[in-house]
Amino acid sequence: MQAEEKSLRVLLWLVAIGFFMQTLDATIVNTTLPAMARSFGESPLRMQSVVVAYSLTMAMLIPASGWIADRFGTRRVYVGAISLFVLGSIACALSGNLMQLVVARVVQGMGGALLLPVGRLAVLRAFPRERFLQAMSFIAIPGLVGPLIGPTLGGWLVEVATWHWVFLINIPVGLLGAVATVFYMQDNPRPHVPRFDLPGYLFLAFGMVAVSLAVDGLSGLGLKQAGVLVLLVFGLASLTAYWLHAARRPDPLFSPKLFSVPTLSIGLLGNLFSRLGSSCMPFLVPLLLQVSLDYSPLQAGMMMVPVAVASMLVKRVTTPLITRYGYRRVLVTNTALVGFTMASFALVTPAQPLWLHILQLACFGAVNSMQFTAMNTVTLRDLDSGMASSGNSLLSMVQMLAMSMGVAAAGAVLAAFTGFFGAGEAQQTLHAFQATFAAMGLITLASAGIFWQLSPQVRVVKKAEASEASGQG
Repeated sequence: MQAEEKSLRVLLWLVAIGFFMQTLDATIVNTTLPAMARSFGESPLRMQSVVVAYSLTMAMLIPASGWIADRFGTRRVYVGAISLFVLGSIACALSGNLMQLVVARVVQGMGGALLLPVGRLAVLRAFPRERFLQAMSFIAIPGLVGPLIGPTLGGWLVEVATWHWVFLINIPVGLLGAVATVFYMQDNPRPHVPRFDLPGYLFLAFGMVAVSLAVDGLSGLGLKQAGVLVLLVFGLASLTAYWLHAARRPDPLFSPKLFSVPTLSIGLLGNLFSRLGSSCMPFLVPLLLQVSLDYSPLQAGMMMVPVAVASMLVKRVTTPLITRYGYRRVLVTNTALVGFTMASFALVTPAQPLWLHILQLACFGAVNSMQFTAMNTVTLRDLDSGMASSGNSLLSMVQMLAMSMGVAAAGAVLAAFTGFFGAGEAQQTLHAFQATFAAMGLITLASAGIFWQLSPQVRVVKKAEASEASGQG
């Protein structure tokens, strides 16, 4: 019995470390982008492809993660995911130009995409139902710690060494995790796995990639308007083809019947459009601080700590607020607050005192955290047991897709304003940043109309949903 308990504890630590690696690498590169740009001879204002490649790859692979784990077994897939992540990290560190780094981030994202879903599945199968919530709460903690230390660690590594160490630190952790997985994670492939919906997956994956690349092509890829239009049309046509295909198939990746649940359809659309704006902040803020306000990488990373701390502190008050005022009132009001807080960064100048910048960042972290928790719980709250797994995977995919498109959109808007104001002087670049924050804040504000469609009676948050959402936020 003691040996079994030890094995379960080690399993929890394995999955928690995998989640930590995934969330750490989603944030650690943000403060290192200017240093990477100098190394490659690129403009720091055009480095968003490094972030987009990682999150978009994760969005692509999430729909297939459950089937892959069922077909090949959780242990084998988890070892493969860690190995891919480590190989991608090595390739990132060895990259000699921006294109090589983007390709390496795709490999890294392929491993990262499988770490959390497959790890969560391994925990679900190993732990009895009455202990599952406690186990998932333990796993969720590193997901909060990763964004807390990621930007600061990235800035520190750039100053004491080089940006390459942002990726090299994954190697010892990954190798240790892979060895431990072989000994402590069960390998339990299902004997009868349904046939994978490959045509549907290809429609969905191509649609997501094409639409995201169309947005990124406005700035990062240097595509002309005709190329952007062709990509966008092909992407939208592919997504339409997927839903027509799914409506005819008995076992699609994501059934259109999911959207018969009003809270799920409103929550997913609200997640997508709200995150389009707010997801750009971890990318834009470190750039603003280093490029326009002359912060060092370490100082820029430390300025992101108030965001993460406020994000964790506000978790306690979110559920009571929703219970008292209902989802619609909380989400509409809070979405407006997120948008206005983002737009307030348009007022940032070098002359402002440090405490004002810290207060501004903490306010954004608080309202953004409340937004994530409320959006996630309202999306999943009305799903029955038959729809819960599919709905949760769809939510995870939409979150990562919105993150990649949000960073791509911010890069495109920043490039457009840089062209408008000019990039010759520091003041011109600052004006471009200010206009970009205002524009992205307005995009977030526009999503409040989606949450207004919720019924005023939707109030109660289930504890399990709140805990799950806190880990996903």
